[in-house]
Amino acid sequence: MHYLYDPQMKLNFPQQNRPIIIWLLIGCLFIYAMVVVGCLTRLTHSGLSITDWSFMGSFPPFSESQWMERFAKYQQSPEFQKVNFEMTIVEFKPIFLWEYVHRMIGRLMMYIFLIGFIYFLIKKKITRDMWPKMILLFALGAMQAVIGWWMVYSGLQNKPAVSHYRLATHLMSAFTLFAFTFWFALGLIYPREETNTPSDSKKLKWPSLIFFSILILQIIFGAFTAGFTQGDSSHIRPGQIWNTWPKMGEEWIPEQVYMEDGLFANMFENPSGIQFTHRTIAVVLCLLVLYIWRLSNKVQLSKQQYRGVTFLIYGLTLQFILGVLTLVYNVPVIMGALHQTGAFFLFAISIYLIFHLTRKTV
Repeated sequence: MHYLYDPQMKLNFPQQNRPIIIWLLIGCLFIYAMVVVGCLTRLTHSGLSITDWSFMGSFPPFSESQWMERFAKYQQSPEFQKVNFEMTIVEFKPIFLWEYVHRMIGRLMMYIFLIGFIYFLIKKKITRDMWPKMILLFALGAMQAVIGWWMVYSGLQNKPAVSHYRLATHLMSAFTLFAFTFWFALGLIYPREETNTPSDSKKLKWPSLIFFSILILQIIFGAFTAGFTQGDSSHIRPGQIWNTWPKMGEEWIPEQVYMEDGLFANMFENPSGIQFTHRTIAVVLCLLVLYIWRLSNKVQLSKQQYRGVTFLIYGLTLQFILGVLTLVYNVPVIMGALHQTGAFFLFAISIYLIFHLTRKTV
């Protein structure tokens, strides 16, 4: 890997944009926190513990009577009636708090973005070219909140579990919000690309974009693996079957993978097919990273491009190992959260690399 490095080169943030950059990066951290706590909420089966939704939020229950009121509402839900009918209020409190913290992080993130925007508006730090980005930022944030409730609502009807399609949509809306916020921040951190960036490094552009596209597909199937349920078995997910690797049980492709009628049904509605697809995409991503690594050794890279490729290689290696361990140990909460964290940072690394491969030099 040929690394083009200029020791005189320094990262120099434009002074007038420094507060906005910090504001956007804090927003990125809150999106990450929301994703991880959302993962923990799912792993602890807490997502359907709050059966109503308020835009401004509400205080958590403090008195025993308030807890009884919340518990009574939960007792009317399909999850309690079909799955958790023996649950006591003592057992209910932890799952309620997980979901409550998840929602509060989302609302706190909204306040941070809103208060920051009002401050920058008063201080006249928002330039004309930032306005479309600001509008899109708030639109994506509002969409994330609406999709969150739309997802939860699907589990409060007849089936005691949220739709895995809605779960994937909710997860990807969070990732989309992060991607745009991070890209916005990168554009302010690096207002122009290095003037001495070699043109042959652009050969990595399309392989990196293909990797990113397949990574998105993998994250979606990760949500399917974590969220698909059949019937009323809301606590049995595709990630909790076939807990062996590299084979699925005693076979590479057991007949359960293709037992449904049609490719769509096997890929999206069959738990064994969903897990097989998730496994297969992981291997494809590893092969792509090997190709990117091999190609990067034939070109000169700028400092940022070199960093992006390096982190991509290490990030995918760690994520693959976490995925295998999460599967083999039957998705313990800690491993599941670490695996989701790995996906998030691999997503961020891909954005960073693509940003520096697609920017025009000035």
